[in-house]
Order: sequence, then C-alpha cells, then structure tokens
Amino acid sequence: MATKYLFTNLLGSFVFDEQFKVVDSIKFSSFEDYANSNKRQQTEKKLIATHKLALTTSQLLEKSNSKILQQILLSFKSKNNFSDFYSQNMALTASLIKQAVNEDDFIIQAINNIEEIDKVANTLSKRLREWYELYNPEFSRSIESHEMFVDLILSKTKQELLNEIKHDENLLGADLKKQDIEPMLNLGRSIHELYLLKQKHTDYLENLMDIYCKNIKAIAGALIGAKLLEHAKSLKHLAALPASTIQILGAEKALFRHIKTGARSPKYGVLISHPFVSRAKQKDKGKIARALANKLALAAKVDYYKGEFIGDKLRAEIEKKFS
Repeated sequence: MATKYLFTNLLGSFVFDEQFKVVDSIKFSSFEDYANSNKRQQTEKKLIATHKLALTTSQLLEKSNSKILQQILLSFKSKNNFSDFYSQNMALTASLIKQAVNEDDFIIQAINNIEEIDKVANTLSKRLREWYELYNPEFSRSIESHEMFVDLILSKTKQELLNEIKHDENLLGADLKKQDIEPMLNLGRSIHELYLLKQKHTDYLENLMDIYCKNIKAIAGALIGAKLLEHAKSLKHLAALPASTIQILGAEKALFRHIKTGARSPKYGVLISHPFVSRAKQKDKGKIARALANKLALAAKVDYYKGEFIGDKLRAEIEKKFS
C-alpha cells in the first residue's frame, strides 16, 4: 500500500498521497474547532483509522521530512484556500492577542496611572497653594505635604488653621468673601478625589504584586518593584536581565550619555528611590544599589518560575549587611 501523509492546519486535517494530492480530508467548521485540542485529535484519529499508513503532522515537521512538508504546503497555495486561510488566521490573531493580556500589563498600567495621577495632583496642588495664599499664606507655608494641605483646608476654617500653627498676629492674607473662597475649595475637593483615586490604584497594585511578584515586592516594595517591571516590559524579561542591568533600570538616558560622551556611568536608576539607597551616604549608594539589584535578580527569577517565597530572607540579608 502506498505511503500517505496526514497534515493538520487551520483549515482542517488532510490526507495526501505520494503525488501530494488530497485523497481525504475533514475540514474545521470554525477556528474554535482547531483551537480545541481534543476535537483536533479526534479528527486526526478518524483519518488515521481509515489510512493506516499515514504519517502524522508531528512526524512531517521533523527535519528529515522537510521536503515532504514543503510539497504539502505548496498544495495550499491555490486561490480557493486564500479566503478560508484569511478568516481563520484573523481568528487566530484575535485569540492570541486576547491570551497575551496578563498581569504584566495590569502592573504596568497601574504604576503608570499612579505616576500620572501624582503629577496632575501635584501640579494642581501648587496652583491651589498659590491661589489659597491670597487668603491664608501663613498656613500654606507651614506645611509641605500637598495631600495634607488639601485635607486640612477642606476640613477646617481659616481661624482653626491659624490656631494650629499658633499664628494670629500681623496676618498677610486678605479677608475674602465666601463667593471667592468657594472656588478654591472646589479645586481642593477635586484634588482630594485624585489622591483617593491614587490610593485605590496603589491598593490594587499592592494586591497584584502580592500574587504575581511577591518576592520582588518584599525587597523593593510595590511601587519600585512595579517600576522595575515597567522598564523591563515584563516579568519574564526582568527575570532574564543580569543584576548589573537591573541596577540601572530607569537611568537609560544617563547610560546613553555615558556611552556617547564618556560621561560618568550611572550607578542606579529606579533604585535611588529605595529607602536603603536614598538614606545611605553618597559614597555607599552605588554599593547598596548593586546589592539590591543582585537580590532582585534572584527574586525576579523565583517569581517568574513560581518558586517559594524567599523575599523576606533576601531583604533581611541586605539589612544585615548594611545595618
């Protein structure tokens, strides 16, 4: 009996003879039939049972059968197959795009939203302070935190705020009417809502990192850990990076400047925000950033390959080393 070949693709399962002509086939009614591995296997089994000498698709994909595979693929070049291939490939592309959405995307969107909200809130808070200082400059200049400033002016009167800072002589602020104060407070309420939204996104990010990158979070915290992942584009890529690259993630401009002009190479990027680095003496910052990057490189690998939680142990080692 002549040798026959079984080949399965998006259109269906086909049996070819030695002249590479289709002698039997079962076509898929939709992309879902092809995507369903059980249904695809059942289709192949039916044809194998009928054509007992058929070589399967996996055997045809071996290097030794590359010429046979080439001849089979050429048989699908006809215009009759084009529209079917087009519709099935579009369905396959849509399916792959849907499947590509994962926790990496959620973390990157969350950290980017937090940063954008922070920028907008800070810009509007500066505007509010400039406006509010026409009315109560003494209090505005006594408090640095924008968020606390907004909360206090919304919850207390001018006199209560002045009493808090124990300032009631030679006041510079104008005595404004209610109709002029209310627009300031409206702006303050909008800024307050932005800070609440930022907190909601932060809580969401914390939960994501607990599930997806718990070791990275234990060492770097949710915000810094998410920022590292955002620069790396994915946890998979972050896990593949050497510690020396993780150390300077976020300092790409300085690195390119170093390569182009010979300027000093950066010693840290995103990690400058880590408490271990920011609180250290200038001469120790690079050394601590390098140690952090070493631990984070290990943590990223453990997180990506779903290993056990060792984040607390890794963080404790750094604390002990630089205490």
